[in-house]
Amino acid sequence: MEAERNPMAAALTQTVLRHINGATGADGLKRLSGGASQETWSFDATTEGQPIPLILRRAPGGERAPSATAVPLETEAQLIGLAGAAGVPVPTVRHTLSAEDGLGHGFIMDRITGETIARKILRDDEFADARPKLARQCGEILARLHSVDKKSLPPLRTSPARSEIDQYLGVYKTHGHPHPVFDLALRWLKENAAPETTAHTLVHGDFRHGNLMIGPDGIRAVLDWELAHIGDPMEDLGWICVNSWRFGNIDLPVGGFGRREDMFEGYEAAGGAKVDPARVKFWEVLGTLKWGIMCTIMVTAFKSGADRSVERATIGRRSSETEIDLLRLLAPRGKEA
Repeated sequence: MEAERNPMAAALTQTVLRHINGATGADGLKRLSGGASQETWSFDATTEGQPIPLILRRAPGGERAPSATAVPLETEAQLIGLAGAAGVPVPTVRHTLSAEDGLGHGFIMDRITGETIARKILRDDEFADARPKLARQCGEILARLHSVDKKSLPPLRTSPARSEIDQYLGVYKTHGHPHPVFDLALRWLKENAAPETTAHTLVHGDFRHGNLMIGPDGIRAVLDWELAHIGDPMEDLGWICVNSWRFGNIDLPVGGFGRREDMFEGYEAAGGAKVDPARVKFWEVLGTLKWGIMCTIMVTAFKSGADRSVERATIGRRSSETEIDLLRLLAPRGKEA
C-alpha cells in the first residue's frame, strides 16, 4: 500500500533493509513541510522490537542542482558526522545514499524530537525552563563547532567578509530596486570591515531558529548544514543576533531568548577564541543586510511569475523591516540592542 501511494517507498524500504541494522522494513513515509531547498521525509524503520524514527533528507526529486553556496548533501552528511565527533548535538547519520539505492542524492539520519518553530520556543510554557539557558548553550555549541579540525573537512568554499560583501552587492545590483539604507549599510561595511582574520574555521552559515531542534531541556540538535563553509567564526555569532530571528523579542538579541554576553561567555568557557564584540556586530550588520537582500530576491521571484506563492510575497515585503534594523544598528539611539 505504501509503495502504491508513493513510488519512492519501495526503493526506500530496500535501502533501509540493506543499511539499517535490525530493520525489517519502512513505514509511515511522510513529507514534512520544513526545508526550503531540500526534501525532508519522516518515516520509521520497522524492527522486531521498537521502530527506529528516521529522516530522509533528499535533493528535490533526488536530483542535485548546481549551487554556488550550498554544499552537496553527501558533504553535508560528512560535516554532521565531524561536528558530532566534536561534541556538537546533531542527528546520527545512518546512511548516505548511493546510486544503487535508486533515490538520488541525500542521506538518512535519526529523527530527533523537539521543536524548531520560533513562536512556540519563545512563548510556550513548555520551553520556559530552557529559554534562559539557550544563549549560553549556543555559545558552547558554536565553540565546539568551530573547533573541528580543518584538515578533516571535505572540500568547502572559503568565504571571508569581503567576499560576502561583494557577493551580496552583486545580487543587490541585479534586481533594480533601489534601497538607500542598503547603500548606507554597504558603505558602512566597507569602511568598518576589520582586518581579515587568519583564524578561519568551519562555519555553519545558518545557525538560527528553524535550524535548531529545541526541547524543554535546551538545544537537542543543529540541523541544515548546507551553507557550511570556511570563514570567520564570528559570523555564526553575529547571524543568530540578527533581529529577524528574534521574532518580536527585540530586547533579547540572541534569538529572542538571551543576551550576547551569555553567548560570549559560553563560547569562551567551551574553548572558543576570545570574542571580539565589534567583529560580531560587523557580522550582525552584514547578516541583516544579507537577509534584506534575500527578501528582495523573493520579490523578484514573485513579480516575474517564477513563484507566485503567498509565502514569497510575504517574505519579500520584509525587506523593509531589515532597513529599520540596519538603521538601529548603524545609528543607535539610547540603549538599543
